[in-house]
Amino acid sequence: MAATLARKAVDQLRSKEFRDYLTSQHFWGPVANWGLPIAAINDMKKSPEIISGRMTFALTCYSLLFMRFAYKVQPRNWLLFACHLTNETAQIIQGSRLIKYNMEKKMAK
Repeated sequence: MAATLARKAVDQLRSKEFRDYLTSQHFWGPVANWGLPIAAINDMKKSPEIISGRMTFALTCYSLLFMRFAYKVQPRNWLLFACHLTNETAQIIQGSRLIKYNMEKKMAK
């Protein structure tokens, strides 16, 4: 059974449809977009004083819009959806870090 599943997976990877997908903007657009959530996740290790509230808000709105687009476009672009869902989550975390930092700063005064 495992050999059959492995064979089906290999056949799928060798198919013309998969090769066409790998050479399309439906694949490369989301791949290029992954830089945004990767940068946001990397910034979580840094001090919250460097977080821009305006940019975080803009990226949160941007990812919400593109999640909707990725879902509505036909065929649905699940790779783009996953990218923007990851970015949305990262931006919300960054925003909450900024709010917490600003509240703690005000309390210290």
